[in-house]
Amino acid sequence: MSDSRAPETPLPLAFDGRPLAGWLGRHRRALILAGLTLVAYTAALNRVQALLWAVAALFLATLAAGVVWPHWLVRRLAAERSGPVRAAEGEPLQLTVTVHNRGLLPRFMVELVDRLPFVGAAAGAPLAEVVLGQVAWVPGGGTRQFSVTLQAEKRGLYQLGPVGLASSFPLGLAEARQGRNAGLTSLVIYPRIFPIVALPLRGTPTLILRGALQLPEGAGSSEFCGLREYRRGDNPRHIHWPSSARNAELMVREFEPLASASLCLVLDCQAGAELGRGRDSSFEVAVRIAASLARYATGNGLPVRLLGAGRQPLEIGAGCGELHFQKMLDALAVVAADGDTPYAQVLEQAAAALTPGETVISFHNEPAVPGGGQATLGALAQLRQRGAHLLALRFVPESFTGATAWGSDGLTGGLMELGARVLPVRRGDDLLALFNP
Repeated sequence: MSDSRAPETPLPLAFDGRPLAGWLGRHRRALILAGLTLVAYTAALNRVQALLWAVAALFLATLAAGVVWPHWLVRRLAAERSGPVRAAEGEPLQLTVTVHNRGLLPRFMVELVDRLPFVGAAAGAPLAEVVLGQVAWVPGGGTRQFSVTLQAEKRGLYQLGPVGLASSFPLGLAEARQGRNAGLTSLVIYPRIFPIVALPLRGTPTLILRGALQLPEGAGSSEFCGLREYRRGDNPRHIHWPSSARNAELMVREFEPLASASLCLVLDCQAGAELGRGRDSSFEVAVRIAASLARYATGNGLPVRLLGAGRQPLEIGAGCGELHFQKMLDALAVVAADGDTPYAQVLEQAAAALTPGETVISFHNEPAVPGGGQATLGALAQLRQRGAHLLALRFVPESFTGATAWGSDGLTGGLMELGARVLPVRRGDDLLALFNP
């Protein structure tokens, strides 16, 4: 992830995108010593003095030991990395590394180097290598194993590896590296979910069929379906007195609801709509909120659907239950703000499949300018005309970008005129407290 992109072709081990610069950096000291050795031999040839020849020979021996020995140390070694293929954002992730010595002689002071793009992703850092640890000694024909714990910093789909070995022992003049494309695996990091206790949702007529007819919207909010024993907290108005007298205990009427709440989550996946960088950008916060709302809905038996228009279209129809939630979570793990479809068009798509009374939750990153977001407001007005209830999450631009607010926020004013409930979201907000006041 961010690298919430699809897996990429792995870069060569130890190269930061500049192969020559990487090689020079690892051999800088050896090159300096090689230059001194050349100078010493040149002086010895010109002066014909035994001391100069001894110094030149010492330099040459040191250079040979410092360059050849590290290459010998990483030969006949193989490294493996194992770990989970799924993780949750912000949670610890444990990796197990095993080093096999296929040679007859022991190896000393070898580092394990891995390409783990999720490390540093929280701050939007570029892909980098990670030193997993160092093995001080591996016996001939033996193995060494250790574990390392890292944080799953940012949600996304990551290509891990290759894992390789590096050594500059014993003189630190040059670093030899060996990589065989081992440990190429994928890791899915799911967005962090926070609990939501309740949402101000309104009812949506359920599709209850009687014969071939659907109940009309004005059929009422509930229908009698039976009697049961009174429970603490039941409405006294629902007590059925004749049955209570007959059974010598309180009996209440039970009703089948003809109305239930439903949610439609509409993400803004347009390229350039993301404010800020890293794990605390507006888009990452929006994905975190969407995943938590999906968890709330499916956990309470509420139909929920998800829409977005990135490079990979995001369209998951209404559904309930754990399987439906897992499908939404898989999609939210890899979604990216890389599309070219205006947000207003995605809202119009939501309106085309709207169930009257559905609560549409929209996510807004537009700049705070007077009269801004007119196309978006027009699409939301269309949703209102078709019977939708609106809950708008307004990401306060200046809090994510550090820029000074420019004039009044025309979008927020327009949302309030449409009767939407507007919830401002700022960078660093405690989402748990924000949604559970």
